Amino acid sequence: MPADSLSGRRILVVEDEMLIALEIVDALEALGCVVVGPTGELDAALQLASDRPLDAAILDITIQGGQVYPVAEQLLARGIPFVLASGYGNWALPDALQDRPRLTKPFTGGELEGVLRSLCGDDR
Repeated sequence: MPADSLSGRRILVVEDEMLIALEIVDALEALGCVVVGPTGELDAALQLASDRPLDAAILDITIQGGQVYPVAEQLLARGIPFVLASGYGNWALPDALQDRPRLTKPFTGGELEGVLRSLCGDDR
């Protein structure tokens, strides 16, 4: 799939495992995305989700400072699509987030690209 439709898209990355965060950043940059973050801290993630221009977000569920749910709520309020990236099943999610797109860890670059295209309205 060509990366052109994702080029310039601003993607928030919330991930507290540094190696995973770096892999996500590398994959996003290869697709031409502009990475916002990454951060693995709840307070920083909330700040970025509140005041940065964003096209989409990738959210790890458990991060430093707690669970990412307040960040997800902020993104929902702003109308910004996101995907939850985790090894947890639906049992770990509040009801309001169970229908959100998910990436089950570990995921591939192709899976990441596919979900981003879907979030950004490009289902090629």
